[in-house]
Amino acid sequence: MTQCYNKGMIKHIDISGINLNLEEDIQRYITRKIGRLERLIPRQARASVHAEVRIKEVNESHGNKYRCEAVIHLPEEQLTASDSTMNQFAAVDIVEEKLKNLLHKYKELHSSKVRAHGGGIIGRFKRRRAARQMSDPSVIADVE
Repeated sequence: MTQCYNKGMIKHIDISGINLNLEEDIQRYITRKIGRLERLIPRQARASVHAEVRIKEVNESHGNKYRCEAVIHLPEEQLTASDSTMNQFAAVDIVEEKLKNLLHKYKELHSSKVRAHGGGIIGRFKRRRAARQMSDPSVIADVE
C-alpha cells in the first residue's frame, strides 16, 4: 500500500495492488488522475477527504484483466466507482470519469443547501443592502 501526499490535490490517497505489484509509473498516474478530483470537491469538504484506489489482476479464460476500484471518502458520504479493462491505465481513466460524474452530483446535492439560504455573491449583496437599510433609516428601500 502506498500513501501519497500532494499539494493542490487530494491529500491522502491509499494505492494498493491485489495479486500484483504496482510499478512506480502506475502509482504516479493514479495519484495525478485521482488527486486532480479535489477541484470538484466542495471547499468545505476538502480538508477531510481521502481516497482509496485498489487495482486487482483478474485471470479470466479469455485473458487477464485489471479491475480498478476507487473510493472517495467525503464528510457525509463515500463515492465508489469501479471498472475492469485489459489495461491498468485505461481502467484508472474510466474510474476517474465515473468519479467526476459522481462528484458533480454530490456537489449539486450539497451546494444547493447553501444557495437556498442566500449563499453566493448575489446573496451577499442582498444581505449587505438589507443591513445598510436597517442601520440607516434615512436610506429609502428600492422598489423592485
